[in-house]
Formats: sequence, C-alpha cells, structure tokens
Amino acid sequence: MKTNSSAKKRFTITGSGKIKRKHAFKNHILTKKEKKRKRNLALPGLVHSSDEKSVKRLLAMR
Repeated sequence: MKTNSSAKKRFTITGSGKIKRKHAFKNHILTKKEKKRKRNLALPGLVHSSDEKSVKRLLAMR
C-alpha cells in the first residue's frame, strides 16, 4: 500500500507511537488574534485517539 503524500508531509510519529500535527488557523488574518493564541497555535498538537487509525492508514502503517 502506498503512503499518502499529503499525510506524510503533515504528520510525524513520536517515539511512543503518537502522531504529531500542526494547529490550523495560523496562516493569515492574524491581526485580530491575541499573542497568546498565536503562540499556542505555533506549538505542535497530537492527533486525537479517535482519528489515529485513519491517519495511520494514510501513512501506510499497519
């Protein structure tokens, strides 16, 4: 099974097997957002446990 090319650019697997992701809403229209909000959006997030199975399928992990 091929790896989904867009998924491999967006997600990384941590050492413990969790999936790291970036937050949305950090590209444009930033003037109305508070500094604290933009700072927290810059930090990595984790994929929710209910979505992990579908993301792992896109990354061709079994």
